[in-house]
Amino acid sequence: MQFMTQSGTLAGPVGQGTWYLGEHPDTFDRECRALRAGVEAGMTLIDTAEMYGEGLAETLIGAAIEGLDREKLFLVSKVYPNNAGRDNIFRCCENSLRRMKTDYMDLYLLHWRGMVPLSETVACMETLKERGLIRAWGVSNLDREWMEKLFAVENGDHAATDQVLYHLGSRGIEYDLLPWLQEREIPVMAYCPMAQAGQLRRGLLESEAVRGVAAAHSATPTQILLAFLLAQRGVVPIPRASRPEHAVENAAAAGIRLSPEELAALDRAFPAPREKTALDVV
Repeated sequence: MQFMTQSGTLAGPVGQGTWYLGEHPDTFDRECRALRAGVEAGMTLIDTAEMYGEGLAETLIGAAIEGLDREKLFLVSKVYPNNAGRDNIFRCCENSLRRMKTDYMDLYLLHWRGMVPLSETVACMETLKERGLIRAWGVSNLDREWMEKLFAVENGDHAATDQVLYHLGSRGIEYDLLPWLQEREIPVMAYCPMAQAGQLRRGLLESEAVRGVAAAHSATPTQILLAFLLAQRGVVPIPRASRPEHAVENAAAAGIRLSPEELAALDRAFPAPREKTALDVV
């Protein structure tokens, strides 16, 4: 339940997010170095979207990967829902590829559900695969109900991932979505894995449980948040880093193995919901 690059190597187990990156000229070079540092540390999966800075994050990726072995990278982008139909998706995909300076995408996602019928989006995604512009496609921000609707569509079961907000303080997907995906061997891409989203932090970094586990591993609290997700089968976190040292720190979380006792302590501090909840989305 991991992502494979064109060269046949595994991407991950930690990837890189790019939300809010590439938008300011004065930090562009540093963010470019951060992405490259992440790749060098083993985070070869890089996620973005045409929405991020209206293409500026994709442009940043294009600059960051220049000179790197493309076939050892796993590039992911997302299309706006209103562009996910036959009138716009092919042009949007080509624009994303042009900004990233590549001739194919490893994974192309529907950013969230919209007014375009899922059947039309799936058919277009399959056409993009046939044309060699993408290797696979998936979705983002779909709960179990909508995943079941997707799978009811012809070729809907070709979806390679569901990218959702998931972290220790936001565990709603564990109730029904995550088990459903795990049963079908579909990996989850976890965005905002370190709870970057304001109110969704919910005291995570200040938690005695998180800090206690971090101290035991000589790690940072954010590394423990990543390690918690890595302990869940089929989950690939995609943290964002705007500085090279933070990218390297994120990659190092892959080496942390939490004990059953440590996982239980984190669970007591931030228990998963016992009933269905709406997906957290930012």
